Amino acid sequence: MRGFSGFPAGRLKTIALPALFFSELLPVIDNLAELRVTLFVFWALHQKEGRIRYLRLEDFLVDDLLMESLAKQRRTAEALVNDALERAVARGTLLQIRVEGTADAQDLYFLNTERGRAAVDGITRGEWRPTGDPTEPISLMAERPNVFVLYEQNIGPLTPMIAEELRDAEESYPIAWIEEAIKVAVNNNARKWAYISRVLERWKAEGKHDATSGGDTARDRRRYIEGEYGDIIQH
Repeated sequence: MRGFSGFPAGRLKTIALPALFFSELLPVIDNLAELRVTLFVFWALHQKEGRIRYLRLEDFLVDDLLMESLAKQRRTAEALVNDALERAVARGTLLQIRVEGTADAQDLYFLNTERGRAAVDGITRGEWRPTGDPTEPISLMAERPNVFVLYEQNIGPLTPMIAEELRDAEESYPIAWIEEAIKVAVNNNARKWAYISRVLERWKAEGKHDATSGGDTARDRRRYIEGEYGDIIQH
């Protein structure tokens, strides 16, 4: 453990944190990378100028101190940044906007404050655009369905590997399928990603006959428990 020599004498630069950070947010953040990234957001936005302040993914990746605090290997640190941002957006700490144009899409991150919400609202209504191009389309991502929170609340801790699996699943299956597959896993006491993945694969291969019913049939439940998924369930 590297020691700290203490704060020096004299006037120090300070960064204000809302009291709600300590009373409401800090007690529920259970992931170290998310905590470090969240604190970095307060610091980095404090360094910005102007009325509308936001961060890009690049702002996190170019900060050597942040990256080194997350992991020694660069690739691992980048994965942790992405995972931490997903968590912060899911928790509601940050608002995320994707700006799509002729070049690669860019994700912008705003602190979920009154000013941040106003900026997001202004972007979605076309009143303000980060690139200055009035023709560039923008899609709102802040209110997208959140399988990360659903997974953590019903299955278990969200590791970087599981987070990557969920991101892949979001690209392969309708979000309603993922949400319902998690519910199926809970109902059958099979709280594992392997089980959820097998359910999704089966629906994709054989067709999901009751996609609008909000649940699986009794025959399907027997199949999940006694048939091809039985090896995944711990009795």
